Amino acid sequence: MQDLIIIGAGPAGLTAAIYASRAGLDTMIIERGAPGGKMFVTHEIENYPGFENISGRELSQTMHKHALKFGAKYEYGDVKEIVDLGETKKVITNMNEYEAKKVIIATGTENRKLGAPGEDKLQGAGISYCAVCDGNFFRDRDVAVIGGGNSALEEALYLADICSSVTIVHRRQEFRAEDYIVNKVKQHEKIKFVLDSNVKSFDGEDTLQSVTVVNKLTNEETVIPVAGAFVYVGLIPITSPFTDLGIVDERGNIQVDERLESKIKGVFVAGDVREKDLRQIATATNDGAICAQNIINDLK
Repeated sequence: MQDLIIIGAGPAGLTAAIYASRAGLDTMIIERGAPGGKMFVTHEIENYPGFENISGRELSQTMHKHALKFGAKYEYGDVKEIVDLGETKKVITNMNEYEAKKVIIATGTENRKLGAPGEDKLQGAGISYCAVCDGNFFRDRDVAVIGGGNSALEEALYLADICSSVTIVHRRQEFRAEDYIVNKVKQHEKIKFVLDSNVKSFDGEDTLQSVTVVNKLTNEETVIPVAGAFVYVGLIPITSPFTDLGIVDERGNIQVDERLESKIKGVFVAGDVREKDLRQIATATNDGAICAQNIINDLK
């Protein structure tokens, strides 16, 4: 029996583990991938206090080491379900079952697919959702980035350092990213723009050969020859294992009260997986600290 099980080892989950284990709670973290979550595959982080510039991998490793310093246990596993047993909760993974007095859901988000023809067929054969993971496959080749937010532009900058050229395709004229990032992208000599345009299809037989886009204002079609396309068009909360609890809304988010507790007593929620306006590393660590401290107060 654990005092606390934390599902997810992103910045929210790792921060919660630091607070809980320092307070003497028997704490377990369950993660299905690398520690850090989406932070781990972020090339460069410039807005987390204390670090003017740090790679996502380095920050993930630093947080992970810190989280385990005070005795938190770390288990790999893909959580399939939480069963509410009243005073305790059962967490079922693809490998084991665990029981805890309290649970924090900190599973984060995953990349949304664009839904254009050819996307599913060519995923892993030219289409990717992670530039840091797959960018080296396209070294010295032409690639496209689909999207106009922070993630799209940050990854375009990363790709521009290793690829021959990067074409950013965005459905609007203006970007949704921070001005600082937009200015860096506009000044980069290897980055081009195709704006006010939607992707019509990803084209190629065995591997991606080109992206066909349609201008929203003129209906003109343009074929962009590329070897790779990186899609950043939004995020989907990872909440499917928790739908049976009745805590997931129609958009896939989990609603919480001011204590960050769901409507199931003893099940707390931290980070991008909950309904919130700003999804950043700083706000995720804030959530993790709040959840953990409320659990500490409840148990002690």
